[in-house]
Amino acid sequence: MCLAIPGKIQSISLLHNGTVKMAKVSFGGIIKEASLEMVPTAEVGNYVLVHVGVALSIVNEEEANKVFGYLKEAGELDELYDVNA
Repeated sequence: MCLAIPGKIQSISLLHNGTVKMAKVSFGGIIKEASLEMVPTAEVGNYVLVHVGVALSIVNEEEANKVFGYLKEAGELDELYDVNA
């Protein structure tokens, strides 16, 4: 199943001469990179829904924590812990 997973933006950087906005996003302590191209107004500290390395939308902290908890409970977060991903 393909899911968008909520995470908190830890840092933002611009790549390729400032044309690509990327973020380091924390998913329960696991840090992954995600593109912010679809949410250009996202800032450090915002929570975003990420699907296949792309942030799709900004969500509030309460909703992010609720969804993350449901996904963890359902065992849908295993891919976050895959060191080869």
